[in-house]
Amino acid sequence: MLAAIVGAVIALSVLAFFAIIIGTWAGMGSADFSVGVWPSVTLMPLFGLPVGFVLIIALLIVSTRRRRGAGDHGSAE
Repeated sequence: MLAAIVGAVIALSVLAFFAIIIGTWAGMGSADFSVGVWPSVTLMPLFGLPVGFVLIIALLIVSTRRRRGAGDHGSAE
């Protein structure tokens, strides 16, 4: 479940980043990015990528704790 959330947040942030690039390439100015849905699109990479990074760290911690709890240490005894 956490992996799906991480993937969704990062994917939406990257798509918003590419939407900004395409919008700029199409000739949109800074005033055009301040109306409609564009303010939220421009803020998505700013907040989504750091949140995605923190969620990746949380996913690593959760999966490590789960493996240790299952007894799968990988030791050769």
